[in-house]
Amino acid sequence: MEITSNNAQRPVGQFVAEDYRTAAIFSNYGIDFCCKGHKTLEEVCNKKKIDVFQLLAELEAQLNSKTDQSIDYKSWPVDLLVDYIEKKHHRYVEEKAPVLRQFLDKLCRVHGERHPELFEINELFTASVGELAAHMKKEELILFPFIKKMVAAVLNKSSIEQPHFGTVENPIAMMMEEHDNEGERFRKIAQITNNYTPPTDACNTYRVTFAMLDEFEKDLHLHIHLENNILFPKAIKLEQQFTEE
Repeated sequence: MEITSNNAQRPVGQFVAEDYRTAAIFSNYGIDFCCKGHKTLEEVCNKKKIDVFQLLAELEAQLNSKTDQSIDYKSWPVDLLVDYIEKKHHRYVEEKAPVLRQFLDKLCRVHGERHPELFEINELFTASVGELAAHMKKEELILFPFIKKMVAAVLNKSSIEQPHFGTVENPIAMMMEEHDNEGERFRKIAQITNNYTPPTDACNTYRVTFAMLDEFEKDLHLHIHLENNILFPKAIKLEQQFTEE
């Protein structure tokens, strides 16, 4: 794939939607490709004082590399993507959050006096998982079933009733706003932890907790990316098939 200077005007999320391997490059530069994936490459480079041509060269090298296989999420049917997000990423949050909360509580008790920042980390993470739990339920009970209903209607060549929320763009706008909130919380956690670097006096539990927080954030980035940059635009386009009839 050839990348030209015109690609500087493409949204960052579009690069990642087409090939998730580019996510690693954006992460290395501290570029948010999920919550703020709508911003152009040129915009983020100007803000962070990054050489856009150097970044484009790195992206081109990665995209032309055959050594790393990337999952082509963009080619998946919409209902498959919905099932994957729910079973992979929603379950991840449900399984990991209680363990991490337990570890963070322990760290606050044992190390809180020497490392008071742990209390803020614990508070931010607890707030995040509480909001994520409510957020995921709204998706599972309202947005995702409607997306699947639209897919079934297209396959069966049938019509659909207008949902109580009007257009699918309404819950999507709410979900994207909530994604922004959680992205901001984790940016704060990453900042406080010096990008999940445990202190020199850290015990094994301390190190494991920071490694798990790092993994949790990476999973959240992919989770939000799949929704903001792939699922939601596909759902809006799918709904247009019915409004144009």
